[in-house]
Amino acid sequence: MAWKLATDIGGLPWRNFAKEAWERAAITAKFLCAMHVTSNYICGPQLTMGPSMLPTLNMSGDVLLVERLSTRFGNIKHGDLVIACSTENPRKTICKRVMGLEGDRVDFSTADHQGRSQSVVVPKGHVWLQGDNLSISRDSRHFGPLPYGLLQGKIIFRIWPIDGFGFLG
Repeated sequence: MAWKLATDIGGLPWRNFAKEAWERAAITAKFLCAMHVTSNYICGPQLTMGPSMLPTLNMSGDVLLVERLSTRFGNIKHGDLVIACSTENPRKTICKRVMGLEGDRVDFSTADHQGRSQSVVVPKGHVWLQGDNLSISRDSRHFGPLPYGLLQGKIIFRIWPIDGFGFLG
């Protein structure tokens, strides 16, 4: 009887600790799931680097807020800055400006820098993307129209660096 009483008294704090740990773990898991869904399907930060979007974005890197609903619902317009999956390397994302939507005729200088001009009609389900720094950018002039399904989001806001904080258009 004395042994049973000792284990009941000694087991109570352990049960309370285990219950509290389980509840906190469940709250943490719910929070992480909510963060994952928000960041991947609604809105989240994105780091961009490289010279192709100079002077709009910094070469050393900007942290941008990317809204992901516009690409899912087809609310992309001419001039929007977008994040897309690269056609050349699927592990890489690219940041470019939308210059043409399906059915648009796009006139552009060839990528070989010989001053020749070409014209292309953007096919259905595709967009034409170009970097702001045309002399350095690898964009639709190199790989052609990009399938709309590779768009990952529309850039709406610059978070960092702080001196560039604000909306991008």
